[in-house]
Amino acid sequence: MHARITTLPGDGIGPEVVAEGVKVLKAVAQKWGHTFEFTECLVGGIAIDETGSPLPEATLTACRAADAVLLGAVGGPKWSDPRAAVRPEQGLLGLRGSLGLFANIRPVKVYPALVAASTLKSEIVSGVDMVIVRELTGGLYFGKPQGRQDTAAGRAAVDTLYYTEGEIGRLMRVAFDLARARRKKVTSVDKANVLASSRLWREVAHEVAAEYPDVEIEDVLVDACAMYLVRRPADYDVIATENMFGDILSDEAAMLAGSMGMLPSASLGAQIRRASENPSGLRFGLYEPIHGSAPDIAGRGVANPLAAILSCAMLLRWSLGLAAEAVAVEQAVEATLEAGYRCRDIMTAGGRPVGTAEMGDQVVTYL
Repeated sequence: MHARITTLPGDGIGPEVVAEGVKVLKAVAQKWGHTFEFTECLVGGIAIDETGSPLPEATLTACRAADAVLLGAVGGPKWSDPRAAVRPEQGLLGLRGSLGLFANIRPVKVYPALVAASTLKSEIVSGVDMVIVRELTGGLYFGKPQGRQDTAAGRAAVDTLYYTEGEIGRLMRVAFDLARARRKKVTSVDKANVLASSRLWREVAHEVAAEYPDVEIEDVLVDACAMYLVRRPADYDVIATENMFGDILSDEAAMLAGSMGMLPSASLGAQIRRASENPSGLRFGLYEPIHGSAPDIAGRGVANPLAAILSCAMLLRWSLGLAAEAVAVEQAVEATLEAGYRCRDIMTAGGRPVGTAEMGDQVVTYL
């Protein structure tokens, strides 16, 4: 296979973890005889510094021409002034909107070797294997009006939570398709006791559920879900929810696995077809670890690259249709953990401490 992959290292530890992801992808290409063509572009704070824009037109063009995109992280204290007209996060939101990346897929798996790395009791996190499906291009992050103003009563700000039935329906179908291939259970998370948008969400979710009689659906309020994630997380299979709820819950769920440095994600676009109509699994997507730019450890070579590497496994599976290669990468990560190699964020008693590049090297060795 020949595939074009655009890399967006971004800010903070982004360049370090993306480098390890590319290292693993190159090892995959060498082992299986593929050719992966990489194009590196700017996004986020570094793009602001060099071009004045968090999402230069050249970056967007390269992403559109690629088979898949691998992103590191954006943002940092340098660009954190809330009064700034241009912010790194605008680049990320711009990518999602411009590329139509409406479905964010975040697997949360607790590896047996890392049960002790979680802050929760082992009997709570053992066996956790869920997927959070987050709507990515609607809700508070994109609704209009949005902004701040000065009024006679002082400063004011507004964000608008807006969803259409079409946006909800397409996201729920992604969740049900995933659940159909897993344990056949979808948990739809909303705040229907308070929000009109959530009452529409729940109504559409059940309309979609009727198309999947073999998949169970349950409704859970977002505050209850936040509690259940730390009380009985192994009960969940596929969680589907709106943009802001998904942002918060998926970061909470990351702690089940011991660290945000362990969780990959895929953001998939309107090109998604129903699984039954698309057995090859070829879909355009943007892949990224869910952690942030971690500026406090940037440049020190200690960041955990496993989330970025596991994101590359998702890239191989979802955008390139290379399922065997994806499984091999995932098994290499698990073997590395079983052998005791640990970056600082997942260090446990008896672990073998390694840095960013060394962890990537170990995964390549097992691959």
